[in-house]
Amino acid sequence: QVQLVESGGGLVQAGGSLRLSCAASGSSFSLGVMGWYRQAPGQQRELVATITSGGTTNYADSVKGRFTISRDNAKNTVYLSMNNLKPEDTAVYYCNYKVYASTYWGQGTQVTVSS
Repeated sequence: QVQLVESGGGLVQAGGSLRLSCAASGSSFSLGVMGWYRQAPGQQRELVATITSGGTTNYADSVKGRFTISRDNAKNTVYLSMNNLKPEDTAVYYCNYKVYASTYWGQGTQVTVSS
């Protein structure tokens, strides 16, 4: 079974930066789509960014220009570099992997941005 493990969350001041990492195991990740989603308390889980096997990226409008998603297939790892963080970015961030007919989720990592 595929396992996704996130790391890199924490507490930062508004305007600061964090880099999240998601290490995947149990499958080959040279193919498929990796992504990041987030969910704040009482809110719906929303897409943050995705990246295809070919390197095509997609971002939510709320993070476009501030966040960058990347992947290292040799390490089976996807990253989310977050800059100019805002309090409204506070949420649990989840790593996501989609391949064939399956979707896999990590356990989530907390990001808190203070004003």
